[in-house]
Amino acid sequence: MNYSVGQVARIAAVTVRTLHHYDQVGLLSPSGRSAAGYRLYSAVDVERLRQILTYRELGFPLDEIAGLVDDPSADETAHLRRQHELLLDRGRRLQSMARAVERLLEAIQMGISLTPEERFEVFGDSDPAEHAAEAESRWGETDAYKDSRRRTSGYTKQDWLTIKAETDAIEASFVAAFKDGAEADGERAMDIAEEHRANISRWYYAVPVDLHRGLADMYIADPRFTTHYDDLAPGLAQYVHDAIHANADRA
Repeated sequence: MNYSVGQVARIAAVTVRTLHHYDQVGLLSPSGRSAAGYRLYSAVDVERLRQILTYRELGFPLDEIAGLVDDPSADETAHLRRQHELLLDRGRRLQSMARAVERLLEAIQMGISLTPEERFEVFGDSDPAEHAAEAESRWGETDAYKDSRRRTSGYTKQDWLTIKAETDAIEASFVAAFKDGAEADGERAMDIAEEHRANISRWYYAVPVDLHRGLADMYIADPRFTTHYDDLAPGLAQYVHDAIHANADRA
């Protein structure tokens, strides 16, 4: 079956002008012509266009796309596999960017006043305001949370660097205890859990043990928090949860 340039434009959601341009640069030339001289595209041509548009969406310039689709060693399956991996990689990058935007929104909501350079330097891939911002959805109307906004609005770059260093040290202690086989309800893990509670209380808002339990539940209920801890050590999120609950029981 042959397709007219208008039909191909509708199928691929591109303009006729785009198809004419691809023809002019030799990227996609129709396989045939009608008796009146109009362009006619075959099914093979339409599939080539799909490949071109996919690579274009991925950001490849037209000259590179020509080399990719004309690669004699790559058949349709090879192109699909390559495009699939590229799309997955792009999806991962977009998710990472989305998380960064979320953290920036959280920082703004927390009243954090840092320059863009300072935000990159301090936060990197992990924002210490994340816990407090998440707590807003559950306890945003409480006096404790309102106090956290007041306190964090005055923090300097050095304050945030100190907070990050303390948070990293506590997480490193959790990882070490977990890998050493220390029981989650043992003294070592519970003491680290108490440091964790004190850290949030010192820098954000007062965290009584019941509120700390709620944070612990969030660490295994919310995939974002679970991933954060499990990236440090597989299974760590559950361990931190159990240690916090044990420490609350001890109190």
